[in-house]
Order: sequence, then C-alpha cells, then structure tokens
Amino acid sequence: MRPFAVLAAGVLAAAGLAACGGGDDEGGSGSGPGYNAGVNEVVSKSDKKGGTLKLATSDDWDAPDPGNTYYAFSQNFARLYGRGLTTFDPKAGDASLKVVPDLATDLGQASDGGKTWTYKLRTGVKYDDGSTVTSKDVKYAVERSNFSEELQNGPKYFKQYLVDNDPAYKGPYDDKSDEGLKSIETPDDQTIVFHLNEPFQEFDYLVAMSQTMPVPKAKDTGLKYESAIVSSGPYKVDNYTRGKAMTLSRNPHWNQSTDPIRKALPDKIEVQLKQNADDIDQRLLAGSLDMDITGVGVQSGTQPKVLAAEQKPYVDNPVQGFLRFMSLNVHVKPLDNKHCRIAVQYATDKVAAQTAYGGPLAGGDVATTVLPPTVAGYSKFDLYPQKQAEGGGLDQATLAKAKQELQQCGQPNGFTTKISARSDRPKEVAMAQAIQQSLAKVGIKTEIVQFPAGDYFSKYVGVPKYVHDHGIGMMIMAWAADWPTGYGFLQQIVHGEAIKPSGGNNLAELDDPGVNKALDDAIQNPDEAARLKAYGEADKLVMGTAAEVPLIYAKALMYRPKRASNVGITYSYGGMYDYLNMGVTE
Repeated sequence: MRPFAVLAAGVLAAAGLAACGGGDDEGGSGSGPGYNAGVNEVVSKSDKKGGTLKLATSDDWDAPDPGNTYYAFSQNFARLYGRGLTTFDPKAGDASLKVVPDLATDLGQASDGGKTWTYKLRTGVKYDDGSTVTSKDVKYAVERSNFSEELQNGPKYFKQYLVDNDPAYKGPYDDKSDEGLKSIETPDDQTIVFHLNEPFQEFDYLVAMSQTMPVPKAKDTGLKYESAIVSSGPYKVDNYTRGKAMTLSRNPHWNQSTDPIRKALPDKIEVQLKQNADDIDQRLLAGSLDMDITGVGVQSGTQPKVLAAEQKPYVDNPVQGFLRFMSLNVHVKPLDNKHCRIAVQYATDKVAAQTAYGGPLAGGDVATTVLPPTVAGYSKFDLYPQKQAEGGGLDQATLAKAKQELQQCGQPNGFTTKISARSDRPKEVAMAQAIQQSLAKVGIKTEIVQFPAGDYFSKYVGVPKYVHDHGIGMMIMAWAADWPTGYGFLQQIVHGEAIKPSGGNNLAELDDPGVNKALDDAIQNPDEAARLKAYGEADKLVMGTAAEVPLIYAKALMYRPKRASNVGITYSYGGMYDYLNMGVTE
C-alpha cells in the first residue's frame, strides 16, 4: 500500500491551469525559451558542470538547519545539502507533484492500516566527513526536530502522530537513555520503522520534509548546528553567517550512483542575505545574479521591465499554490468575538489588497477560501461575499454588513488593533496599507507593525505571548502546502495541535473542535475521494470561524536569467523555481 505515491488526477488537472498557455512567445521578441515556458517544462536544460550559482534573498532563513526550518524556499534549498527519505520529483508543472524516493530506496511500506511505515535506506551514502549515513541518524533527526524545546521553527507532525514513550519522551537533549523514542525502530543501519498512534494515509509526503534529513548525534550542537551542518547531499556548507551569506561547495564523498535525482552541476553556490529586494531585481536583469531564492517574484517597479519584449521570453507567471491571507488572533480583544472577526471579513477590500500586491497578473486572483484551487480537496465557496462600487472600493451594501457585525460584537464605532507585515517584502507592506485604508471606512483603526522575514514567526507573530502582550490582532502571511493536499495545507495553520510557544504558523491560535476533528478523521481515511472531499468541508468550517481572511491565490512574475540552466517551476514548493538541479551555462 503506497497511498499518494502519485497525486490524484484532480489536483494535477487543477495545477495544470497554472500554465496560462505555457510556452508561448507571444509578446516577446527575445531569444529566450519563451514566456511561461518554465511553468510546465524544465527549460535551458544542461548537464554542464562547473561555475558558481549566485543566489540572494531580501532577508534570511528562519534557520538553515533542516530540523529547524519551515519556509518553502528553505525546504527547497536544503535538498542541496541534505537528503530526506523521500522528496519531490525535480521536474516542472504537474510532474513536480510526484513524491519519489530519495535517501530511501523506495516509497514506504505501510501496514496495520497505515499506522506502521517502513523504509529501506540506500547503501553507500556518505556525509561530507566521509562517514556513512545510517537509519539511526534519520531517527535522531526526527527526534531533535520534533521533541526538543530548542528547535521550534518547524512543524511537529511527528510528535503528534508517533506513539510516545511511557513516561513521555523528553527529547534527545534531556533524555538520559540511548534508546530514544521507542516508536521509531532501527533494526539495522538500512531500515527505519515508524509506529503511529493513528493511521496517516499521506506519510510518504510527511517524510519528504527536511526533518528526515539525517543528523549524526555526535555532531549535533543544538541551535548552533546551523553553523556546522553535516551534509548528506552533493554540497557541503562551507560557511553560514546569519544576515550576511552562505557558501556551499561540493561534498567530496557524494556519489552519483547513490543519488538518481541530483545532477550537482555548479562547483560552488553562493547565497547573499539581507539584500534590498529592488536591487536583487536589477542584478537579475543585469545577469550578475542567477535567482532570488525567496520565490515571491519581481517587485512592482520591475514588473514592466520584465514584460518588455526583450525580457518577456525569460518570464514565467505561474499560479503559485500560495495563499496570501490575514490571520485574526482569537485571543486578542475584540477579535475574540466572532462578530468582530466577521466585520473584518466584510470590510477588508480584497481587490485593493490584490492591486497593492501586483494586480491579477503579479499578485493573484481574489481568494474566498483557505484552500487554493491548486490543492487537492479545494471546494469553491464564499461565506462573506463582497461587491465593488462603480468608482472602486467596497460598495455600501458590503460596508453595511461590516457595520452590522460591529454592532453585534459591541463595537458600533469600530475598534483599534495592530496589523503585521514583513518589513523586507515591500508588496506585503503595501497590502497591509491597502487593508488599513479599507478597514478605516467602518471605523476599524489599525497600526501597521513590521518585522523581518527571518524572525517573523520565531520571534514575533509566531509567539503567542508576544502577540497578546503587544495587541497584534491581524497578521499578514503567505502559506503553501507542506504537501499538495488539503491536510498538508491546512493542518499547521488551523489545527489546535499546531499552536506552539514560538515558531508557530497557526497565527489565529484557532483550536476549534470541529475543525480539529474534521482534519484528524480525514487523514485516517484510506478512501482517497472521501478524504479529498473532507478537506473541502474542513475549509468551510475554518471560514465559519472567521479567523482567517483569504486575500489572494498567489501568482508571480518570476524571472529566470539567461545564465541559469535547468530552470522550472515546482508546485511542490509553492510554485517557485526548483533549485535542486539548477546550474550555470557560463
């Protein structure tokens, strides 16, 4: 039994809509492979080795430690220096949704109705110090990422679903025994067995996350590990200086015969951190930079330049699979009152937010659900319909609904709160400003507070105490699926079990029994069709709480410089470029 080894045909068809006529040269006279060519196919294909791949980002990772990271671009990039049990096929378009074996020889063997999963590891896989990767290292990686107080940035799926010790397992930094978590067995160096407390029908997807990238216990230094990462992939981390740069070079002990999916083309990879977003765009156009690894597309001022005839053949405009939305914290007054939250739903001008982020082409389509159309389980509905006035802005009937809800929550004249956005993402700040202006029309006054992306979840909006103490009622964020099904999208942002003391993504702190049960029941169901339908129903329950305000189903104008080779959009990491086999042509 290997459920979801290949994704349901329904989501492949939905994802195929992202092509937007992919591969055409219409409107471009340059010599590139064509506008949207990289959406459904890997373009500028090459096996040429050598050179330096030059990357940049406007901030930093939450952490480059595979066991302490969560950003989609970080999960994508970590595959260059780490190998999970499975990963996603490094192809473009629909094919990128397929989960394939990586460190494991095959997908998982399920038994006990989906409660036990067994994987066999490839032989001969070496770390950059020449030592051999073993199943114990994978077990230890899962333990440290899910059962330690220190590493909080990533999700805690394994902690929720693995059978715990009795007494409860304290994690590898506090556990005094060498046995560790009893529900992960390693009968030999090539075998790992996971014992779950409930069936989990999409487990092959879960082990594709970077938390299964092996970590030798003797080399683990806790939070300092991000500066001394042990590589199991084709590249080793030579240096990482937070806020400045990361450099990678070849792992001399990586063997192509153990790794059927990686090409390992560049000799070196350089990542410059905390670079100005507009400067990144100019360097991309000038050819001195190969990629903005954040995957959010070019900035507003650059959009006309990349759509000019000479540059358009190097542009892709995918439906990304991200949802841009605003979480309303249910413990920050007066948003602890559902009617106040519904008032925000009606008073948030989504068209204004869409325009601020880049419009339909570079921002996305107006959203009414938490699940995007590209995720398996999506169901189309709108619980809080809006209408635009002829001259722009929300019409009076929509504003009247917002005012009626304010009356019901005891705030007839509106209220005051704070709205957060990431300081290094100009389009997100512009979106916050547009929302601020629309909410003011019904008396809801907001102060915009800005935090850097690298610390956004770990120090600020993902820390409930900080949010409560500072009265941040509204938080803008973007989210892509951990894997492209309704559970992989919803669980970490709306399930009560996902609420954490820091590094959390359930920013609303939603802990609704109906939502929790709907997701828990769905993931146990071996009937794929019933499972997908249940995800759509769970989405309706979430929207019924009014704790999440969907803004746009993201699109972006992505630019692929002429020097970069093997460039294609991966839906499995939210619709950005896949970095696994990227190289340079000169």
